[in-house]
Amino acid sequence: MLLNDYMNENFPSLLLRPPLFYNWEIGIRFELGVERARDCDYEDRLYIQEVYKRAVTLFEALHLQDEEIFMVVDVNDFGGRKTYQHKARIFSPYIYDKSVLYKLKHTEMSSIFPEDDEDGKYKTHRFTLACKTSDLKYIPLLKAVCNQDLGIQPSIFHRIYFLNIKKKTIFHVYDDRGCDLLATSPESIRDIYYTYNDWILDYDKDKIDKVFK
Repeated sequence: MLLNDYMNENFPSLLLRPPLFYNWEIGIRFELGVERARDCDYEDRLYIQEVYKRAVTLFEALHLQDEEIFMVVDVNDFGGRKTYQHKARIFSPYIYDKSVLYKLKHTEMSSIFPEDDEDGKYKTHRFTLACKTSDLKYIPLLKAVCNQDLGIQPSIFHRIYFLNIKKKTIFHVYDDRGCDLLATSPESIRDIYYTYNDWILDYDKDKIDKVFK
């Protein structure tokens, strides 16, 4: 299955771009970072350790080791340095068997944020890797995504999405503040809703509760 086929079949009309939660009717927005102290963001702080714990726990609750997934990475191209040409460098540190990278697909498209591209010159380079959860070193990968605004290395600034083919879900950690989980049916993520209910972002909790109750 190709990424476009997956999206058209399961999430028709949804653009794979943030904020996902506000653009789909079935989903959960989780809070990862709680009570951040801006002047104290070193790696062993309780704040960042809790962020890591929640991101990894939610990922593992959703993606079994033998399940097939799409890992999608969007790289912005503002007409400057062609970082997208080094696409393997984005994935390679987080893949156990490098032969899996032969399945990596690349699509160049107009910027997925056209509102920021008045002249129509920006591009988005979308890289899609079909793999299994067990192919990924997902713990350091998720940590690197969470690190992007904390001054901690390694960090990843590209948008990364995980699409579970069997469960028909999309999982996106946007930074240390939180993550979005989308589904085609409330039933497929109901267990996660109940198990990690205390982690749901308070701001959107009433809206989320109506989907599951």
